Amino acid sequence: MRPKVSKELSFVGQSFYVGIDVHKKSWKVSIYGAYHEHRTFSQNPSAEELVSYLTHQFPGGDYHAVYESGFSGFSACRRLRQLGVDCQVVHAADVPASQKEKLQKTDAIDSRRLARMLRGKELEAIHIPEVELEADRSLMRLRQRLVKDISRIKNRVKSLLFQFGIPIPDRLTAAQSRYWSQAYLSWLQNLAPAEPSLNQTLESSIRMGKLLRTELLQVNKQIKGLAQQERYKQEVKLLVGIPGIGLMSAMVLLTQLGDIHRFKTEDSLCQYVGLVPKMNGSGDKLQVGKLLNRGRKELKIILIEICWVAVAKDPALMSKFNELARRMHKNKAIIRIARKMLNRIRTVLRTQKAYVTGTVK
Repeated sequence: MRPKVSKELSFVGQSFYVGIDVHKKSWKVSIYGAYHEHRTFSQNPSAEELVSYLTHQFPGGDYHAVYESGFSGFSACRRLRQLGVDCQVVHAADVPASQKEKLQKTDAIDSRRLARMLRGKELEAIHIPEVELEADRSLMRLRQRLVKDISRIKNRVKSLLFQFGIPIPDRLTAAQSRYWSQAYLSWLQNLAPAEPSLNQTLESSIRMGKLLRTELLQVNKQIKGLAQQERYKQEVKLLVGIPGIGLMSAMVLLTQLGDIHRFKTEDSLCQYVGLVPKMNGSGDKLQVGKLLNRGRKELKIILIEICWVAVAKDPALMSKFNELARRMHKNKAIIRIARKMLNRIRTVLRTQKAYVTGTVK
């Protein structure tokens, strides 16, 4: 009697590579095997639907997926990982493309390129933060947006006053108008210009400004509470010991950097923040340009603000800044100081030792 031959498919030990071009209403998916292209198709934007297809077509296989970072964030990656797919996200600017692919750019071509490069191990994945950390980042970004919105309204009010020839009294200083002191607000509210439309415009701007300030105070309160939680408390204490860093700056740094140990070198941290210049070299010539237009813009801004304070308080940084300022513009010198400050921040967080002014290397 002949033994029964199992007809069940098994792809145990075989790998399949999935490139996904992510859109809001659909995904364009390309699947490659180790030696062949399986197919390219469109599907609903659902991790469950994709995994169901893979497990049905290639049961027992090892599934690897990739998509470019963008509006969808990391939620799809996290869900695919939960369902057993080794998923990664790559920076869109780091995915090389041939001239033909650039001239004939379609979702299908993009997904095939991603799958092909994933199979060839040509892609460098970006770090996927924990959901909790990403949520904390969103709170810090909300605060930054509120500060910008308040600044816009203040500038709008000043422009209106200038446009209609309404001078700010000498008794109200520039600082009072900048921070909307009680005296300045009282003067604004009592203006009552003869033109009803202008009066309505000013009143509306004042109401919006007050509302945004109230919201900012509430968000600040939430951030202060967050800074006292166990996962931030010790590191916030270490960072505020560095000249120029306050509680809000410390929280921006911690939420944006995440686990500092993932940056193995100072250069990798500078690349992440964006404190590296453009370079164009050929032969014996090397042209160094402005900072790269990538990285964490909010971190660059915070670091430069910190450094302007630090060079006035830290003797070592002051000495270095003065030396640099003698041979280049101050704005360029402060960028060099920002790199040094970033290295000091990295050292303090890695060693968990308090910063000593003028001596930390």
